[in-house]
Amino acid sequence: MKSAQRPTELPPGQRAVERLPVRHVGDPPPFDGSTWTLTLMGAIERPNLWSLDELLRMSTVDIEADFHAGSGWSVRRVRWRGVRLADVLSFAKPTPQARFVRFTDGVRYDTSLDLASALAPDALLATARDGAALELLHGGPLRLVVPAKYGRKSLKWLRGIEVVHDDVPGYWERRGFHAGADPWNEERLA
Repeated sequence: MKSAQRPTELPPGQRAVERLPVRHVGDPPPFDGSTWTLTLMGAIERPNLWSLDELLRMSTVDIEADFHAGSGWSVRRVRWRGVRLADVLSFAKPTPQARFVRFTDGVRYDTSLDLASALAPDALLATARDGAALELLHGGPLRLVVPAKYGRKSLKWLRGIEVVHDDVPGYWERRGFHAGADPWNEERLA
């Protein structure tokens, strides 16, 4: 599936780079595939807990999308494989009052999306990139990928999804970054 982004241009203020750089604060969280789980909770009818094996079996969606960092670089045509976030949320059955989805790595990082952005057809829970299992340094085993937003919304090391009524500022928003994170409108700083 192709992303719904503009195919031939980059957002304002962006420059193309060849490879997806590794950028994060601190070390990646510890990972043990035999005990790793993803929790789905909050304002939903069907909370759930998935193992890594279950998510890998569900990872049947392929997208190709540009990846844009708020610091000004973009990588063109990154290929991702995973589970469509809209499918996970459809399973969960959000309550009528649900308006946002919060994501956390369980240690340091968190972010949120409005429900409409979370339901976009190219918002993905990614388990693979460019044909290989997602590396730990790039957010493996599971990373949120939201092509319509700056990369800081594509949370690495995803461990928890919580559907909520009200928005909760994430790691980067608490540090002065714009909650919308739309690269086409240059929503970098608040």
